[in-house]
Amino acid sequence: MFALARKLHQAGVLGLNERNANFISRLNPRQLYPLVDDKVLTKEIAIAAGMPVPELYGVIDSQHEAETFAELVAEHEKFVIKPAQGSGGDGILVITGRSQRRRDSFWLSSGLMITESEIAHHISNIVSGQYSLSGNPDKALIEYCVQFDPVFAAVSYQGVPDVRVIVYRGYPAMAMVRLPTRASDGKANLHQGAVGAGVDISLGETLSGVLSNGLVEDHPETGALIAGLRIPHWDFILQSSARGYEVTGLGYLGVDMVIDSQLGPLMLEMNARPGLNIQIANRAGLRPRLARIDQIYDASAGPEERARIARREFPANKQTSIEF
Repeated sequence: MFALARKLHQAGVLGLNERNANFISRLNPRQLYPLVDDKVLTKEIAIAAGMPVPELYGVIDSQHEAETFAELVAEHEKFVIKPAQGSGGDGILVITGRSQRRRDSFWLSSGLMITESEIAHHISNIVSGQYSLSGNPDKALIEYCVQFDPVFAAVSYQGVPDVRVIVYRGYPAMAMVRLPTRASDGKANLHQGAVGAGVDISLGETLSGVLSNGLVEDHPETGALIAGLRIPHWDFILQSSARGYEVTGLGYLGVDMVIDSQLGPLMLEMNARPGLNIQIANRAGLRPRLARIDQIYDASAGPEERARIARREFPANKQTSIEF
């Protein structure tokens, strides 16, 4: 075990303790955490900065308002309900349509039906804090349901893939696409069973994937090859991720983007404590990239310039492949 840990360290793999002590604690002031831990605040600061985000239909922050959610979505066939301070995809409901036979019922992304009263009960649970990071009372967001770009149709199951970019001191350092599966219940969350596919930052092209810490070449449901997909709007995605540095003030963060088939890239959320499985998906360690960013860091460089430099500095063909 110690030999493996030493081997991974020598290969440049960033560990949890090192991430927390040397990067998160040093570069992410605690007073800034609410900007990314509360999705309402995240959306507000992103809109103020001109970053595109899914439209917010409404916020419910008290128990007596839970029953009124139907008024907020009266004109919408599809919508998403999520806890403002949730994590890991817990508590998110994705509504993909209304039942034509029962107008008080809706279709979930899983294909199951849910009633208005069941949705109201779920919102009540969100408000009570059942899904919040702290366990304290929370708010429920109701927002636009993203329709994912067809480029991902063959490698996604009943959900919307997203792009996670690790940003260090404003420079995109590593990226992956998270692909929903049956095990993840259509959610783009690795801990719930989604596939993570590394991305060649220089090209915006997917590499092989990881599923439950094991390497995979094909999507478990569709059988389609994961590698070789060119992600649309890649320059914009990198530049928007780089802007997360100015928007939040966090020196080490994860930025999650989705690509809507009609609206293009949208910023979904940001994270002050992004996970480390992205290294397995890329078969490369983060530490050498973070060290390189320290070497080339330019405080005067804007998001577009930092994104351009990241594409130059971190092509997949320049990295050493690691066998995990």
